[in-house]
Amino acid sequence: MAKHTDIIIAGGGVMGSSIACHLLQDGFTGEVTVFEKDRLYEFSSTPRSAGGIRQLFTTDINIQISRYSLKKYLSFPEDMAVDGECAEIDFKQRGYLFLGHQESHKQLEHQMKKQQQHGVPSQLLSPEELKDIIPELTTCDLAGGLYCAEDGYLDPYSVMQGYIKKAKQLGAIYVYEGVDQILTDRNGVTGVQLGNGEIYYAPRVINCAGPWAPLLSEKLNLPLPIVPLKRQVIQFDIANPLTKELPLTIDPTGVYFRHEGKEIISGFSEKVKPGYDFRWTRAFFEEQLWPVLAQRIKNFERAKITGGWAGLYSHNTSDQNAIIGRHPGLAGYYLACGFSGHGMQQAPAVGKCLAELLMTGSYQTLDLKPLRFERFEENDLVVEGAVV
Repeated sequence: MAKHTDIIIAGGGVMGSSIACHLLQDGFTGEVTVFEKDRLYEFSSTPRSAGGIRQLFTTDINIQISRYSLKKYLSFPEDMAVDGECAEIDFKQRGYLFLGHQESHKQLEHQMKKQQQHGVPSQLLSPEELKDIIPELTTCDLAGGLYCAEDGYLDPYSVMQGYIKKAKQLGAIYVYEGVDQILTDRNGVTGVQLGNGEIYYAPRVINCAGPWAPLLSEKLNLPLPIVPLKRQVIQFDIANPLTKELPLTIDPTGVYFRHEGKEIISGFSEKVKPGYDFRWTRAFFEEQLWPVLAQRIKNFERAKITGGWAGLYSHNTSDQNAIIGRHPGLAGYYLACGFSGHGMQQAPAVGKCLAELLMTGSYQTLDLKPLRFERFEENDLVVEGAVV
């Protein structure tokens, strides 16, 4: 027997749950139903991410989104408290640091000026100043680094669960079944059919299915420029501890590293074929990460792998940025996908703004129109230069 609801969210990870939470917090009086096929979130992208929070982007819209979201993560434990229990997310403001060679120094300087226009306290540091932050850093080949002390990293799984618990407390209904297809008639969206055959009717459906978002849209004959890309994270221990806690640091090669408790995690945007692959390998660390890490910090020469995992980026092949808002090809169909690795850190702003769009018909807190679907046909891409 078909069921009726007011807004359907396909995908109950950090993005879908943020939207549900903000809708209900901001006074939406209808019923919000969230469908999530992975009850344990075993393959969800959020808990498999590196948990970085940064404002060091190159485009106005990403800087604005990140600045808003960072402020919200500072107050997240209190804002998402349930029954008096704070939603702790272990946000460590240890900074974000992009290291640069001489040839990229001007580019980093340009990025800093753009970030500062939006109030971001980013700094361009000399090799000597880099040593103040990471005393063990090898700087002989570096011209400097772009640094923001406000940034850092947190526990992404706790963020996701914080939104889920708050959304449920506010009345969101979570159904742990996957959406097989979005249903339509000549007027637009009518609801969804689940993998088990059940039908739920609703006039608005939001595609928050992450790496699976393009599959859902393809069934509507509305393709999205998104592919799933595997990203591995390797955790390791070192024989000689570092003097200070690390910022999330990105080497000029693209290899990044940060502390995870007493240990270190590291990753890299390796070139892989699109697909749903969750395997991680020691060879990835030994062949691609370790040579770079050992050259950058001597302490990393003696490293012992203690674990690892792989997750999926929802990689936007057109400009590596999110696709947010109404789909122009189908009334009632909304998108919040294609974040290309930035979903967790952008979830507070996107959840707030998409809730506004759904409730009032327009954005109010931030104007997310630059990330509209129509930009692809209009050739008005938002090309982000700082993708990790």
